[in-house]
Order: sequence, then C-alpha cells, then structure tokens
Amino acid sequence: MRTNITATSHETTRICTMPNAYPTEQACKAARERLQKLGLTAKEWAEQNDFTPSTVYAVLNGQKKCLRGVSHRAAVLLGIKAGEVEQ
Repeated sequence: MRTNITATSHETTRICTMPNAYPTEQACKAARERLQKLGLTAKEWAEQNDFTPSTVYAVLNGQKKCLRGVSHRAAVLLGIKAGEVEQ
C-alpha cells in the first residue's frame, strides 16, 4: 500500500517558492510530523513506496535538492514539494 502524505495548498505554495533551492526546513519538518501522525517511520514509508530508506532520510533532512529523479519523486509523495509523479 502506498501512502501519499500531501501538503495543503497553502503549505505547497509557501514551500515551493524557490525552485532551485533545497527544500525548506519547515517543509521537511512538516513531512516528518505527517509521517508521525500516520504512525510510520521513514523506513516503513520508504519500503511501502519503493524507495531506499537512505533516500527518504536524505530528503527529510534537506540533504537533497529534489530537482529530478528519485529524490524529486520522494519529495512530491512526502508533500515537501509540489509536482506530479507516476505512481
């Protein structure tokens, strides 16, 4: 089962104001809080969504720019940035 934890439209607008910058700490913190509310660890969410745990941890900690590829897909599904990805 895939779990998509999307941000509200207000959060997405605020989060994605600088497209070439790393995700904001607020966006990453909000994503971690949403995971906690779902009762999921980052590793569990990664496994459910076909990501490596290291990728998800890097995205949640703001260590990736998330502009393309796997990190972009993870950031969109985590609700850190706006965008569309194939499920």
